[in-house]
Amino acid sequence: MKHDDKSGGILILDFGSQYTQLIARRVREFEVYSEILPCNASVGKIEALRPKGIILSGGPRSTVGPDAPDIDPAIIKGGIPVLGICYGMQLIAKTLGGSVEKGRLGEYGRTRVKFDASRGAKIMNGVPGAIDVWMSHWDEVRELPVGALRLAESESGACAAFSMEGDRITALQFHPEVETTQYGREMLSSFVFDICGCSANWKLGDWVERTLADIKEQIGEADRVVCGLSGGVDSTVAAVLVSKVAGDRLDCIFVDHGFLRKDEAERVLEMYEALNLRVRHVRAEDRFMDALAGETSPERKRKIIGALFVRIFEESARASGDAKWLLQGTIYPDVIESGFVGGDVIKSHHNVGGLPSDMKMSLLEPLRELFKDEVRKIGPLLDIPSHFLKRHPFPGPGLAVRCLGSLTKERLDTLREADAIFVSEIKSAGLYDSIWQAFCVLLPVRSVGVAGDARTYGETVALRAVKSLDAMTAESVRLPWDLVDRAAKRICGEVPHVGRVVMDVTGKPPATIEWE
Repeated sequence: MKHDDKSGGILILDFGSQYTQLIARRVREFEVYSEILPCNASVGKIEALRPKGIILSGGPRSTVGPDAPDIDPAIIKGGIPVLGICYGMQLIAKTLGGSVEKGRLGEYGRTRVKFDASRGAKIMNGVPGAIDVWMSHWDEVRELPVGALRLAESESGACAAFSMEGDRITALQFHPEVETTQYGREMLSSFVFDICGCSANWKLGDWVERTLADIKEQIGEADRVVCGLSGGVDSTVAAVLVSKVAGDRLDCIFVDHGFLRKDEAERVLEMYEALNLRVRHVRAEDRFMDALAGETSPERKRKIIGALFVRIFEESARASGDAKWLLQGTIYPDVIESGFVGGDVIKSHHNVGGLPSDMKMSLLEPLRELFKDEVRKIGPLLDIPSHFLKRHPFPGPGLAVRCLGSLTKERLDTLREADAIFVSEIKSAGLYDSIWQAFCVLLPVRSVGVAGDARTYGETVALRAVKSLDAMTAESVRLPWDLVDRAAKRICGEVPHVGRVVMDVTGKPPATIEWE
């Protein structure tokens, strides 16, 4: 959308926190638009967006360190309401004349905080006098700026919150965006509505109408569009959305790169017939395998796959009458994790960090500002069947980033079979729709085993199942033990070359959902 459609929302300035994306997601849950910019964004750029409020995120560095990320003081001293979280609180204190020092012990994890109800701060509306919050900091604010009111303190006596200029400036040492913080949503809601005066006008139905108008303006009445369909929710929703405008000027290409799940190509093509999308099936397994021969680096895998995808699309575009646009199902987490809003690169997504610089077509990315769960909600508005929208997310590079180490057809087939068994057991248990993502990973590790009184030296498969709302954070699913046991026995018994099955129980953070 154009900036005029986004004004009146909340702007988050990112100082490198692992929770920055979660702040943006929480604000959108209130049906208020939120956007992330790097912490060094200029005052001019911020003013052009006309936000109702600004949130300064946390960050991994120290405000008293020599390389501390800073901010233009005019952003804090202007008339726009500001909320500082963790690093953001310390930066506000330091910028406005207070002092920040390294704490004696630091505070990490669940911490008890007591509020001073007599202060009457709006951020405390509906919040009891003592709550458990999520802390993750070493430095602490020792002296408040002149005119600041101390709103809360932790059990150690450290300042946990303060406000200034009435309620225009609010600072929290803890993370209200994290589920562990009690009344965190209420505090964020108070900032968004009571302090900033935002309106709940980020409606996905309105977004569809505005985006269709934008697409029509972008591609005009004659431009052809090529869409790379993966079979996943994002690219499917993007294709159906653009088809409403482009009609028969949209040519969809389903590239079988050899990294799909078992029987997936056939199933996906059948589903696309029901959506009335014109789809061309391109078999390119040999080209991708040749391009990735001997490659083990996950970043290089993603970039190679992304570049080759585009080359194949360009070839197909020429066969489609010289299409001018490449349609992709890029979503906001792809952009964020690829480091395109000023943070560190977590992993380059093949459709963001892997695109070649000399690409001939222009990109069309209508979902670029949406989170995954928002994309799923748009599906029914476009009459996409629910079974399509409930499919577990699958990375664009496919099994290439779930088969760790070197790629061979034998190893990929091993992973395909193991994955099919694991997912079938989850479906048989009636758990598929309640899990965000479940899959297998083939590790570059062999281990000794025994079968039929003989020594074996087989591959290792890791099982992974997580629950999430938006892929920004995730928790491991505690699968029933009999399901895990049954899946492990079947994989070792039915899939050649596998000698060991392990379970990945790591959340995000500290891990990502995918292994590569």
